Amino acid sequence: MSMAEYKGKVKNIQDTPFGYTLSVIGGKWKLVIIYLLAENQPIRFNDLKRQIGAITYKILSSQLKELEADGMVKRKEYPQIPPKVEYSLTDKAKTLLPVLEELCEWGVKNQNN
Repeated sequence: MSMAEYKGKVKNIQDTPFGYTLSVIGGKWKLVIIYLLAENQPIRFNDLKRQIGAITYKILSSQLKELEADGMVKRKEYPQIPPKVEYSLTDKAKTLLPVLEELCEWGVKNQNN
């Protein structure tokens, strides 16, 4: 479905495929997390936090839980002491990577204009 099919028919953005997409990847940090997981998977929580920088532990934890609930992130816990947890992208999330590549290309073309 394309945007044109919804022209003039949208009463609530959440009822569209675009609304669903925003509910999964919207917000300040989710695309950053997906990008970094694509570059560095699997990755441990503290390494992800270190690479993002300006995110709190609480927010990173909640964003990862939401992405996991939406089927975008896999959490693998190893039964050891101290506990070890790694995060990686699911196959569903990997289908989003071409879109992220296009966003990067847009940035390359428009960053210095």
